[in-house]
Amino acid sequence: MCPLINETSVRLDLDWERIIQSDTLIALDEAQVMPSIFPRIRGAIDARRKRRGRFLLLGSVSPALMKNVSESLAGRLAICELSPILLTELKHGASFREAWLRGGFPDGGILRKNHYPRWQNDYLALLAQRDLPSWGLSARPQLTLRLFKMLAASHGQIWNASGIAASLGISYHTVNHYLDYLENAYLVLILKPFHANTQKRLVKSPKVYWRDSGLLHSLMGIQSLRHLLDQPWVGASWEGWVINQILSTLRARGEVFEAFFFRTSDGHEIDLVLDFSKGRWAFEIKLTGFPASQDMQKLTVAADLIRADKRILVSQSKKTFSGMNALSTNIHHCLALIKSR
Repeated sequence: MCPLINETSVRLDLDWERIIQSDTLIALDEAQVMPSIFPRIRGAIDARRKRRGRFLLLGSVSPALMKNVSESLAGRLAICELSPILLTELKHGASFREAWLRGGFPDGGILRKNHYPRWQNDYLALLAQRDLPSWGLSARPQLTLRLFKMLAASHGQIWNASGIAASLGISYHTVNHYLDYLENAYLVLILKPFHANTQKRLVKSPKVYWRDSGLLHSLMGIQSLRHLLDQPWVGASWEGWVINQILSTLRARGEVFEAFFFRTSDGHEIDLVLDFSKGRWAFEIKLTGFPASQDMQKLTVAADLIRADKRILVSQSKKTFSGMNALSTNIHHCLALIKSR
């Protein structure tokens, strides 16, 4: 433990009774490094149950923090997941392509473009060497960095644990454990397959996406938007960025939903399926400025298989076309529709 954290712990210990008598908000940053504080917080909350909003616990993205919270403060708090900055949070007129290229970390290029990709590379190195091991990931830093690269190359693809395990020289059970850990650390998104009662054979393995496009692009050595657009996997990058924008916008609004993808063995596919308590939405995501009528027709056929109530084709088109339960639009209009649902 660094001296600054140790000093803070001593001050909290000595001044705790005085601190909890305060009527102002008590904010504790990097709370996961002081696990002994959670039982004390529980006692302070129980002593004044009618007083709400007294504590704000901040910390690095840490499964260990979640474990301490669940054990000590169950039923006494709300958990708020903070995503990287969303497109809807940028100033009006901000380029969605620049946000897609650099991702959503404030220091990673949104505020100063020349920080990308140096900031992302440093951040990933520190995650592998310091943060992830301190949070409990048992992999060596060198292996973690190799896994990062392989996950970037597998972005938007059906998960193949055996293939990645063979490349890393470990078992597929271990690879799956590491993947689950990275998901719990909010670095990757595991999108599960949707199972419908159809007569068709369905893909049953999940798809994996990096949650922040800037981290993905830095791992793949992307230097500029032109460089990105030249890549054969650019469509998967666009798909993952749009999916994460949609899901994070919904979470920020407190929406309750489940997210899936849908694919049959004979080629019917839906990039994103959202199940709400009332309604099912199907999304097709295309990297084009001029979506074709066939794109909507394919989405309609696949959406009929799962009985989706709304079908949305998201592209980079500047125009929006709508039908009875179908919509072809861009990311800005798509997110505005989600925020107003």
